[in-house]
Amino acid sequence: MADAPYQPLAARMRPQRLEDYVGQQHVLAPGKPLREAIDAGHLHSMIMWGPPGVGKTTLARLMAGASDARFIAISAVLSGVKEIRASIEEAQLHKQMGEKTVLFVDEVHRFNKSQQDAFLPYVEDGTVIFIGATTENPSFELNNALLSRARVYVLRSLEEDDLLHLLQQALGDVKRGLGQQNVTAPDESLRQIARSADGDARRALNILEIAADLAEHGEINEAVVRESLLGNARRFDKQGEYFYDQISALHKSVRGSNVDGALYWLARMLDGGCDPLYVARRVVRMASEDIGNADPRALQLCLNAWDVQERLGSPEGELAIAQAVAYLAAAPKSNAVYVAWNTIRKRIEETGSLEVPLHLRNAPTKLMKEQGYGTEYHYAHDFPEAYVAGESYLPEALADVRFYEPVPRGLEIKIGDKLNYLRDKDAASDWQRIPRKRGR
Repeated sequence: MADAPYQPLAARMRPQRLEDYVGQQHVLAPGKPLREAIDAGHLHSMIMWGPPGVGKTTLARLMAGASDARFIAISAVLSGVKEIRASIEEAQLHKQMGEKTVLFVDEVHRFNKSQQDAFLPYVEDGTVIFIGATTENPSFELNNALLSRARVYVLRSLEEDDLLHLLQQALGDVKRGLGQQNVTAPDESLRQIARSADGDARRALNILEIAADLAEHGEINEAVVRESLLGNARRFDKQGEYFYDQISALHKSVRGSNVDGALYWLARMLDGGCDPLYVARRVVRMASEDIGNADPRALQLCLNAWDVQERLGSPEGELAIAQAVAYLAAAPKSNAVYVAWNTIRKRIEETGSLEVPLHLRNAPTKLMKEQGYGTEYHYAHDFPEAYVAGESYLPEALADVRFYEPVPRGLEIKIGDKLNYLRDKDAASDWQRIPRKRGR
């Protein structure tokens, strides 16, 4: 008799009953709307949004079984219009026979707009109960038309105790699969695997299977687990939801002057495989946006860290980036330049191409001088303190606008004092090219 085809442990451990499903009690506990719909046999179209390895496909299969519905699964990675059409035709045939069909679409966010729209009429007329699974934020990745016809359920990473329970169950399957009745793993080794799996059941079971293969004399100890974890990075979906969430957490920790939080999220990103040079670029942005002239040294320190990463690579460069991040978080904060810059850009959009005042124009030719270019321009270095009190440097329509308002923190205290001193000189001057008013 031929041997049965190999199946990964994660596939062999898929539960066959809803009662055996682990996790997601926030939507599946008795009394929760989804659980009540399943128990009543009134399954509805939905989007399951959650990280990898939390059981989206398994849950969809179990819900279909509990609702006495046929189950068709397609993957948006591998399927196109042909597979969509074939699935719908199959569902229509069985609808005529009085049978319900659950159409499960894995990675549904990978379908384009027209492919997503193809499901709409068949969801509306009940040909299929549509269940889409995605690791990406549906608000950004799915059409509003599809979202309006499906309820969104957020699935969470599995807790460590949930993963430990799965691993304890799977240990018996490992023994049978390897033909080794003496495979052992103390709970502490299983818990080590659970922690390293980062909420992902599939990853936890894969690590256990690798560990069982590596274990001498059938003992999965701490050393075996460590060897099994080589190259096993924590979750960091580049360009996906977790990517932007962790960058956001890093930036907001810096802005909030929380050094521990900033260093933690930096470490999470680098541990998950984020390019350190990408982080270095973002850190430079933080220096200008949130620290600004309150501490101009921050920008140079961040540029130095970027340079160290490019010159030395990791891990030396990562430590330099961490140093810069800690400095940014502890530094005085000012977004005055950031606000001024955005305000000016918006004002330019509103006012268009205002003329450069004549006295500020360059006059390299005789004709330009005859036209008044550069007339009455005052060379600042010829005046006390190299400042021409009452002079204007903005277009006439914006002469009364003040864009940059230093904050009373760090070096910007002194910058603010200097600007106020110069503005007082303007007010006290014998002449002003254009009347000026304080404020925006």
